[in-house]
Amino acid sequence: MGVAFESFDAEREEITLRFIAPDSFITPRGSVQGGLVAGFLDEVMGWAHVWATDHAEAPLNLEISLTLLRPVLAGPLVGKGRVIRRGRRVIFLEGELFDELGNLLARSTSTAIPTPRPTGEA
Repeated sequence: MGVAFESFDAEREEITLRFIAPDSFITPRGSVQGGLVAGFLDEVMGWAHVWATDHAEAPLNLEISLTLLRPVLAGPLVGKGRVIRRGRRVIFLEGELFDELGNLLARSTSTAIPTPRPTGEA
């Protein structure tokens, strides 16, 4: 998804990632397709939990809610994801997507299960 790490605030358990929405993500209506917006937000929420657990865990989503506030256009985007509450069995995450000017474009929440982070090894 063209993601680049920017920062992680351990105290707030908040990550900032940068994305580039390519022209190929744009629908005939002129904005990024909603499922792809959800993908950007899923990415920032997931990585917030990964970083908050020192890369030991990854969330397994049970539910994601998405609110589109403004059209998401092609070009640079900033995503912020944070851990709202973490329990042993369930975690609650939140994400926001902004344009370069800082305008809030979309917001999401997720309820997930904390799982060991996959290593990619069989």
